[in-house]
Amino acid sequence: MEALRDDPLRSVYEEAGLTVPDGMPLVWLGRLKGHRHVRRVYGPDLVLKLCERAARHGYRCYFYGGADGVAAGLAVEMSRRFPGLPVAGTGAPPFRPPAPEEEAAAADRINATRPDIVFVGLGCPKQEKWMAAHRDRLAASVLVGVGAAFDFHTGRVPQAPRWMMGAGLEWLFRLYQEPRRLWRRYLIYNPLFVVHVALELLGLRRYPASDAGGRG
Repeated sequence: MEALRDDPLRSVYEEAGLTVPDGMPLVWLGRLKGHRHVRRVYGPDLVLKLCERAARHGYRCYFYGGADGVAAGLAVEMSRRFPGLPVAGTGAPPFRPPAPEEEAAAADRINATRPDIVFVGLGCPKQEKWMAAHRDRLAASVLVGVGAAFDFHTGRVPQAPRWMMGAGLEWLFRLYQEPRRLWRRYLIYNPLFVVHVALELLGLRRYPASDAGGRG
């Protein structure tokens, strides 16, 4: 929804190498439009799948994001779950907007560890913008935005029960957990999403598919 009024953010999504549905409403909408095999790609589960494969194939992983110490805690947890996982390093930006020289230094630190995969947990849309701004600076093959997975896997924030996820009610659980941070996303953007979907289904508004070529 933010991308509808934020042209630079929309460009970020259009130029991404891959975008996936990280919510059941998008899955339902995709199926309604005839994409019967679409499945949710849940960020925390994606972290587990990629770390499992990284441990098996020797891919070096860097964890970037979260509050102080969270990325390091996630690296410890993933190493515990997947023995032999090659952890290249961890890091996080300051809570204030970083200066350009700080951004460049962060990219240099990441590159110095020679990662294959960089997991980015800065929240949406900050992480998407960060990845778009840094993909040409970083030597890693893959940058993956995984949102709250850092907090979930380190136990800082509880995950919703699986039945709530399947029913599309994870937003309600998360709103209860973090109302001050998430009220705008769920109480404003969710209803707007429903309105825009209804307008499209009724033929009152069109959202043409992007013709932008994705980048790796």
